[in-house]
Amino acid sequence: MTIPNQITIARILLIPVFVVLAIYYGKTAASGHPDEHLRWATIGVFLLASLSDGIDGWLARRYHLKSRLGAILDPIADKGLMLTAIITLSVTKWPYEIPVWYPVLVIARDVIIVMGCIVLRLLDDHLEVRPSFLGKASTFFQMVTIAVVMLQWSHCAPIVWISGIITLLSGFGYVAKGIAQLHDGGHTRPVPPSESTSD
Repeated sequence: MTIPNQITIARILLIPVFVVLAIYYGKTAASGHPDEHLRWATIGVFLLASLSDGIDGWLARRYHLKSRLGAILDPIADKGLMLTAIITLSVTKWPYEIPVWYPVLVIARDVIIVMGCIVLRLLDDHLEVRPSFLGKASTFFQMVTIAVVMLQWSHCAPIVWISGIITLLSGFGYVAKGIAQLHDGGHTRPVPPSESTSD
């Protein structure tokens, strides 16, 4: 168990802490007496978890501590933190709630991408997955969306819509790349009927 893996596991354990703090702050906000200490504690936990992503990656590269376990845990921790934050902030009673369509869009895109990767892996041993510019942009704007909601910025709605549009476009881009890989591998061509027949 390397230090980067320990940091990654700690990031995963911070996810339920973030959820509990966010829920309790939402309850105080809904009662008309928001506890700002809870809100800043929520922001602090999310910031700590986000920073730990860069730290464990740097340690793994700097001290040659990369491992197969880390390669699996790191994206799970990253995506888990992101999706959990988006879902939590859309269902709790924060002063500005993320609209329900936004987490539905983000989750649907990720599910389609994962299913596409599974199909490509089953049909062809060569699976080429490279983050696109729109994919990186969607991740950035999802982080910005979470930040402006927690900081209660007065112009949250335009950021959410911009993030949603970029997320949608990135999903279309990944689907187009997946179809192109299937086409290049000859998997989209009709299979010729078998010349052998059975009575």
